Amino acid sequence: MFKKKKFFKFAVLALMSVFFLAACGTDDEGSKGATSGDSDKLVFGVKYDTKLFGLKNPTSGEVEGFDIDIAKQLAKEILGDETKVEFVEVTSKTRIPLLNKGDIDAIIATMTITEDRKKEVDFTEVYFEAGQSLLVKKGSPVQSIDDLTKDTTVLAVKGSTSTDNIRAAAPDAPVLEFENYAEAFTALKAGKGDALTTDNSILMGMASEDDSFELVGGKFTDEPYGIAVKKGNTELLDKLNKALETIHSNGEFDKVHDKWFEGMNY
Repeated sequence: MFKKKKFFKFAVLALMSVFFLAACGTDDEGSKGATSGDSDKLVFGVKYDTKLFGLKNPTSGEVEGFDIDIAKQLAKEILGDETKVEFVEVTSKTRIPLLNKGDIDAIIATMTITEDRKKEVDFTEVYFEAGQSLLVKKGSPVQSIDDLTKDTTVLAVKGSTSTDNIRAAAPDAPVLEFENYAEAFTALKAGKGDALTTDNSILMGMASEDDSFELVGGKFTDEPYGIAVKKGNTELLDKLNKALETIHSNGEFDKVHDKWFEGMNY
C-alpha cells in the first residue's frame, strides 16, 4: 500500500511540473512581438541602406528615414508610445523569410504590393506611391528605357520587383544584381554598369548624395508600397490599417512626408 501511494504522489507531482512548464512556455511565446496582441513593442523590418526611407546614421548609429518615422507613428497609435518600437535590418531578399520566421512583426521597407507577394504575406493599404526609374551619370547616353540594349549593363538589387521589371522592359540588357542598394550605387559610381534601376523614391536618395548622378526617363512602372505582416495575422493587419487611417486624418502622415520629401518631384 505504501509503495502504491508513493508512486501515485510522484506521478501527480510530475504531471503538475509538465503543466507548469507548458504554461511558462506559452507566456514566453506570447511576449515575443506584437502578433500575440499583448506585446509592449512592435518589431519592424526596415532597410538600413536606403536614404530617405531607412538609412543607418554612421554617427549616431540610429536608423533614419520616412519608413522609420511612419513606423514610430504607427507604434504611437497602436501602443500609445512611439518609442515602443524596435527596428531589425532587412534587405529585399531577407525580409519575407525573417517575417515568416517570427523575427519581426511587420515589414515597412519600400516593399511593393504584388500579386505574387500576396500569396506569401498580407499587406496593409498602400502608404506610398512610387514608380521604377533609372539613375545614370550626368551626360550618359542612356536617357530612357529605350536606350538599354545588349551593350548596356543595368544594376539592380536581388529579390526586388525592379529586377523582374527591368528584364521584362529591356530584355536584351544584361542585369547585374547586388545584395543591397549601397552596393549597387557603389558599383554604378565605379563604372560597373550604365544605369541603376529601382523605385524613383529610392533613386532620389542616391542622387541627393552625389549630384553627378540624375534620374532619367520618368517612371515606367507603378510601385505601390504596403506594410507586410505574416499571412493570416489579421489582428495586427487591422491595427496597422486603422493606425494608418488615423495618422492620415490627424495630419501626422503629411508631417512625416514633408520632412523627407518636401520640394521633391516624383
